[in-house]
Amino acid sequence: MKISSLRDLPQDVAPPRDLWPGIAAQIAPQDATARAAAPERRSAPRLAQLRWLAAAAMVAAVAVGIWVGRELLPLPGKIGSGAPVATVNGPAGAPSALGVAYVADPRYQHQRAALIANLQARLATLPPQSRTKVLASLAAIDKAKSDLESALGKDPSNALLQELLVNTYQDEMRVLADVHTAGDAGKGI
Repeated sequence: MKISSLRDLPQDVAPPRDLWPGIAAQIAPQDATARAAAPERRSAPRLAQLRWLAAAAMVAAVAVGIWVGRELLPLPGKIGSGAPVATVNGPAGAPSALGVAYVADPRYQHQRAALIANLQARLATLPPQSRTKVLASLAAIDKAKSDLESALGKDPSNALLQELLVNTYQDEMRVLADVHTAGDAGKGI
C-alpha cells in the first residue's frame, strides 16, 4: 500500500503496549522530591502580619512624601524651611484668586546676590557699547520676570508660564555671569 498523503493513514491506531504505567512510575519519584524540596506554605497569621506591615509601610511612605512636598513647595505666604517666599498678586496689587508662591533656592539667591553686589564695578570695566547691551538685557529680563509673575498670579497652574519664568531666571544668571567673567578679562561682551 502506497501512502501519498496524511489522509491515507489510519485514524485510530492502538499502541502495541500500554505506556502509561511506565510514565506514571517515572513521574511519581520526581513529584515526591519536588514536594519535599518546596518550602512550607506560610501560615495565615504570618500572612496577615505581613499585610499589616505592608500597609504600615505604605502609610509611612505617603506621610514622608507629604512632608517632603510641604517642605519643598510651601503654601502661599507660609515659610516652610526658612527660604523666602514671594507671593504674586494680580494687577494693581490686587490679590489673585490663588496666590502663587515662589521659593527661590538658597544657592541661587546667594549666587545672584554675589553677582549683583559687584555688578556696578564690573559694568564700569566694560566698554560703553557692551555696558549699554548688558543694561538693556537686564532691563528686558526684569520686565519679562515681572510680566510672567503677574501672568502666573492669574493662572498659577500654567506650566508654560512656569517654564518661561524659570528660563528667565536662568537667562538673568547667564547675563550676570557673563558680565562677571568679562569684567575679569577686561574685554567686552
